[in-house]
Amino acid sequence: MQWYTGNTFYDTLLIVGFLYALMIFVSSLYGTAAYGGRFGGGGAKSKGIKLGSKPGWILMELPGLIVFPIVFFMGENSDQIVPLFFLAIWMFHYTNRALVTPLLMRTAPGASQTFAFNVVVAGWITLFMHGYFNAEYIANIGTQYTTEWFSDPRFIIGIAIYAFGFTLNVYSDTILRNLRSKKPDPSQPRYKIPYGGFFKWVSCPQYLGEILSFTGFAIMTWNLGAVFVLAITVGNLAPRAMVTHKWFLKNFDDYPKERKALIPYIW
Repeated sequence: MQWYTGNTFYDTLLIVGFLYALMIFVSSLYGTAAYGGRFGGGGAKSKGIKLGSKPGWILMELPGLIVFPIVFFMGENSDQIVPLFFLAIWMFHYTNRALVTPLLMRTAPGASQTFAFNVVVAGWITLFMHGYFNAEYIANIGTQYTTEWFSDPRFIIGIAIYAFGFTLNVYSDTILRNLRSKKPDPSQPRYKIPYGGFFKWVSCPQYLGEILSFTGFAIMTWNLGAVFVLAITVGNLAPRAMVTHKWFLKNFDDYPKERKALIPYIW
């Protein structure tokens, strides 16, 4: 991976990005980001602008579908097969994140506005940097993306990890979504213990899948811009997974004690 590309603006912003990732990790140790029912900071009665889960999530993730293709098609290599393949992976991933996942969300009984607007703004900052770093490197700076890259071990390993992580994320989200009825039912408990898939081993396989997806993307593209968002993802989701794990242990006496928070058998 290139630590120095010769593009002063890119290299400087990348350093700023990694410092920002460190800040996200440190802040997550003292409090998880305010989105989701257990983390929303008290719902509509809490201070600050609050959004519903669906509009909040869509608004936060939309830059992922916008920034990357704009920067990508300004690059000199935007007509090459390998960069175009990475563009397709990117758009596939963020179509799922920004549109499919939130539109399929099912509202918990008694749910209120729990998505803090400051989280949306933080998401914008991350996705603008994420989109720029990767599109600029893949379509303009990187020189390794000839057709031979498809047979490079880094690409093969990376795409395999990405495919597994993406599948794990989607399957785990489906299990969680099916815990709720399509229409809010006040007679049903707001939270239930999920079972099936990787829930046998960890409390947050959806987070593990997301981390593995970005790990795979970083390996298959072999650029530090992808490592940046992997660092952001781990910094946000690892502490969040532990808080979720402890919450379930505290609130459900029959919660499986053998489950770990994020990594099977380890943590």
